[in-house]
Amino acid sequence: MEASYKSESESEAWPGTQRPGTGTVSAAVREHLRKLCLREFPCGAGSWNKSRFLPQTWRTWRELVPKEEDVVSPGEETVEALLGLVRSPHSPWALLNDSNAEDSFLRELAIRNPLMITDTFFYSYFRSLRVVDKEVTLVDKDLLKFLKLEELVLSANRIKEVDATNLPPTLKVLELYGNEISSMECLCAHPPAGLQHLGLGHNKLLGPLESLYVTADHWPNLVSLDLGFNDLTDLQSMVASLRTLRHLRLLVLQGNPLALVPYYRGLTIDSLAQLCVLDDITVSPNEKHLFRGLSLNGDLLAQEAQFVVTIGNIRGVLDTSVLDPEPGPEGPFVAYSYYVTYDFVRDEEGEADEDTGELAEIIKPSPSSELLVEESPEEVGEDVIKDIVGGVTEEVEGSLESEVEESGESELSVISGPSTVLQTPRASAEELAKLRLHIDPRLCPSPGTVLFNTTHKPWAEVIPCGYEMQHSLRDLVPLKAFLLAGTTVTIVEEKILSWPVVLPAVDSPLSAKRGKAEKDKKGKEKDRKGQGEKEPAKEWKVPKKKKELPKELRQDPPILQVLGRSLVILEPLLAGEPLVSTVCNFGMVRTLTSDRLTLARDSKKIKKVAKK
Repeated sequence: MEASYKSESESEAWPGTQRPGTGTVSAAVREHLRKLCLREFPCGAGSWNKSRFLPQTWRTWRELVPKEEDVVSPGEETVEALLGLVRSPHSPWALLNDSNAEDSFLRELAIRNPLMITDTFFYSYFRSLRVVDKEVTLVDKDLLKFLKLEELVLSANRIKEVDATNLPPTLKVLELYGNEISSMECLCAHPPAGLQHLGLGHNKLLGPLESLYVTADHWPNLVSLDLGFNDLTDLQSMVASLRTLRHLRLLVLQGNPLALVPYYRGLTIDSLAQLCVLDDITVSPNEKHLFRGLSLNGDLLAQEAQFVVTIGNIRGVLDTSVLDPEPGPEGPFVAYSYYVTYDFVRDEEGEADEDTGELAEIIKPSPSSELLVEESPEEVGEDVIKDIVGGVTEEVEGSLESEVEESGESELSVISGPSTVLQTPRASAEELAKLRLHIDPRLCPSPGTVLFNTTHKPWAEVIPCGYEMQHSLRDLVPLKAFLLAGTTVTIVEEKILSWPVVLPAVDSPLSAKRGKAEKDKKGKEKDRKGQGEKEPAKEWKVPKKKKELPKELRQDPPILQVLGRSLVILEPLLAGEPLVSTVCNFGMVRTLTSDRLTLARDSKKIKKVAKK
């Protein structure tokens, strides 16, 4: 007969044995048995059933089998009455809600035949032990007393190391999920030879060397192996070791950094021909045919993960320009633009700056006359980003001045909060560091990540972003931590104030020549009048409309305002999902008043066009 049970915590030992230290497996088992009250009313032997269970010295061995007495002495209870007390859900002696069938069986056995509840019975009876979430830290040697134990579940505890010599040799199933084990080396010292299933998911296994401990030399009969959600790397070495496990049919590796490479499933299936289930998904014949031969070129495959981020449209943004007064001739002229930012992990091993420079903008600026300085753009970018964004550098080809003149915008800028003004990029590193205190922290990426953003777009009912960015990363362990944490998506409004530049009046040589020519012309006309010549008739000229020269505008540093932010959960990608798609809801942004002002402004524009 097989029984399994859960334990509660650790306390006193059952009779006949010495109490082990707290935090051990045997202590947790003993505490659970104590809470079952197998030696207390209505279980066990006592005044409630003394006529049925006299001391063994008074009875022969044939009389050890309990029997129901025809007449119960006063103060005693029948077996049916005692069983009713433990079976009724309303009884104060009822089992707890988290109890299982084995707990109920033990209590009824302690009522029917309490003389069987001995240490020898426990050690020879149990074939399965479940000690889950009981703060266990040590697998002690008392487990060796369970002579028929085949299944041991020690999940969700605080075990950091397992002494394999304390594991019963009869074990076939060992589960250690959710512990703090950092290496499988401790299990390989003296592993149970007949073990068929080993579960080590959600631990702290780290690095490529763990593949040395999953060979047939240690686990010759292993059929099922679960190493999911650790920090295992180097897929090629892992599958090479797993290939030696001839009986392996079920394998779980998802949640590890090595499973983030695009060829993970194909290489694993082609390398382990006998595998039936990979990451809880049945391996189909089509997959085996599709990935055939991939393992032959495994050494040529790049160990990097690839992700594509796509951002669609923005809806429901308030048109802030309707709240600003009409600008006068002296300004300020206000321009608004909107964009979306998100953070993504930085690749320490790869060349992350290439992607950052070509396809993504760390922060997009607006041109300013104050930024037109002699300092090179490489120096400006390094100082600003190191002190404000957190160490991300970006090279800009050509001079900053030519960029402003040709395109009207620069490839590099500074994050500034609503009240932050950056006077000049010549500021020292200390001055730039002080600006961190004034920057909206929601616009700064978390440590180890880079801030990316879409192209700046003007306001519209539906603002199209049309953004797509591919990220290739070789450092997979930080990538796993980032996917577990998720990315923060932010909508930013950029406000730029522009002021007309007053040019000083300077006499040019061209105007001097014109003045001299006009004087010569007037002198000739006077001579003609003195000689009596008739003045030629003045030609009628059509008045020419004066050309309005474009005014030069001086732009202030941009004022950034966060309109909303949302956390996007990326953990499904770590669990094997190929796509995560979500619609971020940032709450109510537009109001009825703002919509009326927008409608009034648009109607004015239509009337002006009709008059013209």
